[in-house]
This record gives sequence, C-alpha cells and structure tokens, in this order.
Amino acid sequence: MGSGVFNIVRLLSGEFTKMVIVAILISLPLSYFILSNWLENFASHIELKWSYFVGAGLITLVIAWITVGMQTLKAALTNPVNCLKQE
Repeated sequence: MGSGVFNIVRLLSGEFTKMVIVAILISLPLSYFILSNWLENFASHIELKWSYFVGAGLITLVIAWITVGMQTLKAALTNPVNCLKQE
C-alpha cells in the first residue's frame, strides 16, 4: 500500500543483512581459533589466513542477499487480491 517494490526489497534485505553480519562476526574468531587448534595436530598443515574466513563470510552474505531478494521480490509482486481470495 504505497510502497514500491524496490523499497520493500531493500527494507527486508537490510534486516537480514544485519543478522547475517552479526552471525559472521561471531563465527569468524571462533572458527579461526577452533581450526588453528585442530590443524596443530597434523604433521603438515597450512597457515590460516583471515582472507579465507572473510571470503567465506562474503559468499554467505551474497547467498543470503540472493535468497532473500528473490523471495521478497516474489512477495512484493504478488497481487494482494489473490492472497485475500485464498483466505
């Protein structure tokens, strides 16, 4: 009612972006610590770099944007009359 499709997608995607960023910030140091301790038990192991974890976080964020964006766009383009008919 009065809001454009882009505004609806932006509002809902923004909320999910905040949640995903908080989850990434919590998981990055924790996963770095756990993996570095686990890799110490091997004779030959790699050196962990922060870029691996930041890359994984960015990929996660992009996947969340695509998923939420597609679902929000689908919901925003749905005619409200069709939803009311089914109820």
